[in-house]
Amino acid sequence: MPLKHSFPPIAAPDARLLVLGSLPGDRSLAAQRYYAHPQNQFWQLMSPVVGRDLTALDYDDRLAELRMRRVALWDVIGSARRAGSTDAAIADIEGNDIAGLVATLPDLRAIAFNGGTALKQGMMLLGRDFIGAEIVALPSSSPLHTVGLAAKQPAWSALTAFLLDPPE
Repeated sequence: MPLKHSFPPIAAPDARLLVLGSLPGDRSLAAQRYYAHPQNQFWQLMSPVVGRDLTALDYDDRLAELRMRRVALWDVIGSARRAGSTDAAIADIEGNDIAGLVATLPDLRAIAFNGGTALKQGMMLLGRDFIGAEIVALPSSSPLHTVGLAAKQPAWSALTAFLLDPPE
């Protein structure tokens, strides 16, 4: 099985929300872009969260919009062996330094995990005694997770609360 690597994090120092996937799929790796598979719903699901249609933007503008809206993006798996793109086929996992990234984000309010594999691997990396940002489990944006967009959207839209300024 080929060894596959994740991308560098997309994070501004003032990020309030960190969204973590598992490991980029083959389409994303080929394009060198987060969530490049045309059927992956990530950009559609994040659009209401940031209040902007991210699908209408080119890739660099999508990333800039996330940074501006105080959203950071990364994957929990730094490298792994995997045939194809399914998380079930991931083996020989080497985790990313999630705790190290979190330590550089003093305004972080929540860590959202995009799917079950991201949650499982991410919590192992953070440790069960992790204190700090709220942990949010999200339904996967992957086209392999066959739950429809409308069913996924409420959980994803709830992330907006972590980006808002607190009432004064």
